[in-house]
Amino acid sequence: MKVLLISANTVVEPYPVYPLGLDYVAGAIADRHEVRCLDLNVQTDGAALAGAIREFDPQIIGISLRNIDNTDARRPTEYMEHYQQLCRLVRQCTAVPIVLGGSGFTIFPKETMALLEADFGIVGEGEQLAALLLALETGRSPEGLPGVMVGTTAAQLSRPWAQAVARRFDPQADHLGFYLRQGGMLNLQSKRGCPFRCIYCSYPHIEGRVMRSEPVERIAAEAIQLQEAGARYLFITDSAFNADITHSLAVARAFKQYGLTIPWGAFFAPITVPADYFEAMAACGLKHVEFGTESLTDPVLEAYGKPFRRQQVKAAHQAAVGAGLHVAHYFLFGGPGETEQTLEESLSHIDKLEKTVLFLFCGMRIYPHTTLFEIALRLGQIVATQNLMAPIFYQPPDISLSKIAEQLDAHAQGRDNWVQGAGVENAVRIMQRLYRRGGAGPLWEYLVR
Repeated sequence: MKVLLISANTVVEPYPVYPLGLDYVAGAIADRHEVRCLDLNVQTDGAALAGAIREFDPQIIGISLRNIDNTDARRPTEYMEHYQQLCRLVRQCTAVPIVLGGSGFTIFPKETMALLEADFGIVGEGEQLAALLLALETGRSPEGLPGVMVGTTAAQLSRPWAQAVARRFDPQADHLGFYLRQGGMLNLQSKRGCPFRCIYCSYPHIEGRVMRSEPVERIAAEAIQLQEAGARYLFITDSAFNADITHSLAVARAFKQYGLTIPWGAFFAPITVPADYFEAMAACGLKHVEFGTESLTDPVLEAYGKPFRRQQVKAAHQAAVGAGLHVAHYFLFGGPGETEQTLEESLSHIDKLEKTVLFLFCGMRIYPHTTLFEIALRLGQIVATQNLMAPIFYQPPDISLSKIAEQLDAHAQGRDNWVQGAGVENAVRIMQRLYRRGGAGPLWEYLVR
């Protein structure tokens, strides 16, 4: 079959994110099917996109929905209208089936299917598209296939993809040049699944809680392939790269052994690691450490379900900075357990973090299939049948989100490395200017004070 895969994500701030998921889906089906990928960051003109669809003349079209909204309580932005326009354009070009997938779709499959009027959906990891294609080829009904939705009929979440992962990276792809020009940052994944139990996170629902690590040789070879294609920086997209400390060290050492020379970064949990962990990482090319810290008061960290406490954050921060790495922390205020006292305590301890950039978010988005959903349900902030596609944020009983926002604004005044609220636009302008000058990677280290 001729299969067209479309990446619908057009968010480019602070930097565009290469559509890694399409590579994996293409890798799962390409041996038996003719596959083409289109990226809306490149196909920005409707007429050009329509022409590309008609020229390829696909027999089925898959559309990847990375996000439903930006999860920002202060500046909420929803993307469904953009997705609706895309589906309408596709319908004008062809009558072939439309299949929806992606992380955003997996969180709200039934609602999205109804709104976009698609034919099929893949709930969970996108490689399950292979099973749908096989059913359609052989004339069998796809109803009942794990992870496959037919219309708005509910589907069970597909089991984690048990077969070998086969990324199909095409160095000649039309969209590759866009990402090489816009920061030169490509990405790869070393494992799937997250064992942590953060109350707000949808990762365990999408990928499962059991970690499935890829062979380090394959990951290193993929990194070299990306480097040879022109990448100037790599980002590892794992939910937390160091969730498996042994495997992450093996991946880093394989990078060095295989001859990776470009810098790379990843998202880390500020958990306890071996004394020489970050030194070993730095020796293998790691440059940027992004910590998912969320709070610096222990009662809130406990309420958030975090597997660490403030002293572990402090130790991890010092270890990473001591290894000469660029360090950033992400904080999420306004979840369960937040009070005026915990907010003041967190801000006081954040002030003591040196040589870092701080990304501060106010408001915890409520997603189905999370512990936060159950908490909000018990408190009467939502009802079980409520449609949560329009973003709903948890409301801490002891402090308002507006009060939190006011205190964050006051505390961040005049500090470029405190990125939140109105400071987001300034940070984005700085990064975009550096990209135009040829900068590579996330570049937030230029905000460090």
